[in-house]
Amino acid sequence: MSVEVVLPGVLADLAGGARHLDLQPDGGTLAAVLEALDARHPVLGRRIRDEAGAVRRFVNLYVDGEDVRWQDGLGTAVPDGAVVHVLPSVAGG
Repeated sequence: MSVEVVLPGVLADLAGGARHLDLQPDGGTLAAVLEALDARHPVLGRRIRDEAGAVRRFVNLYVDGEDVRWQDGLGTAVPDGAVVHVLPSVAGG
């Protein structure tokens, strides 16, 4: 199983400058994808999930364009060939 993870520039530095990562998770859920990402880039993994493993409040995740907050969260199915986008929230004033 192969999944592409797309990162914005602000997080790419934590993955050695890569904005596109190909991962082979051990399962077909978003949690498995994030575990594979954390194993490869632990600093990036900590920016996405907290110490308890929950997705941080200001990080948005999409599987094939669908917001996982409206799906099954970390249990969202991630099929072979899926694209996972990681987008931190942006605030300003």
